[in-house]
Amino acid sequence: MTSRDLYAVGARIRMLFPTLTSLEARIVSIMMDPSFGKNMSLKEVSAQADVSEAMVVKTTKKLGFDGFRDCRTQLSDYNDLPSTSLHQEIDPADSASQVLSKVFNTAIQALQETLAIIDIPTFEAVVTAIFQARNRDLYGVGGSAQIARDVTHKFLRIGIRSAIYDDSHMMLMSASLLRKGDVAIAFSHSGRTTAVIDAVRQASSNGAITIAITNFAGSPLAENTDLVLCSTARGSPLLGENAAARVAQLNIMDAVFAAVAQKDYAAAEESLQKTSSSVIPKREK
Repeated sequence: MTSRDLYAVGARIRMLFPTLTSLEARIVSIMMDPSFGKNMSLKEVSAQADVSEAMVVKTTKKLGFDGFRDCRTQLSDYNDLPSTSLHQEIDPADSASQVLSKVFNTAIQALQETLAIIDIPTFEAVVTAIFQARNRDLYGVGGSAQIARDVTHKFLRIGIRSAIYDDSHMMLMSASLLRKGDVAIAFSHSGRTTAVIDAVRQASSNGAITIAITNFAGSPLAENTDLVLCSTARGSPLLGENAAARVAQLNIMDAVFAAVAQKDYAAAEESLQKTSSSVIPKREK
């Protein structure tokens, strides 16, 4: 396997985790532990999880592996990756230096694994849809709305106009006016934010292309959109998944921004010069 494939192993499992049953989740939790190695037998995993060996094999296949041995090999290799070992939980006794290191290393892992799972054809389709769209409406609540604002700001710099909505009523009003040739971009870490899902469904029913930026490929939001770009991040008791996932999602959209600008580089460069010049008087000398 290539390093890119290996980086995707943990990410793929985390994305599927919400779809697992309680028994399956118990099995996966054992196999995702850093102590899980190539010498761990099928019998040992089934005993620890208190399930049958057949159940363990079935779970590994549900995760996309050929079977237990394939899963064991790939997970062991994944756990040996430098970025995987970088991830450490924050401890109350950590120094400021240790906190900085742990937070940054978690973000580094999220970026590497997100890059590994990005589907290039989907990425290209997202870029084309945004570039060709007549209207571009962005939906997000809470922290996801801040990512949408950052994207709107970047697009405006290169002359790509878009609008952000972070209120459930405004989202639905916006979505009701979208038509074929328009784009709705929905941001939700969990992929389960009802206000965003409702707006996407409305936009889709009107013929607009819908795009999801989320952490879970099997989420209700992903299932209700045409194109899905997934971030991935390991959970942390203190930071949660959102902190590192936010970094990954910002980088996904930075790449989308750059690729959209590339579609008409001359126009983007001209708009960038105009928008940059317009705010110069607002800066103190």
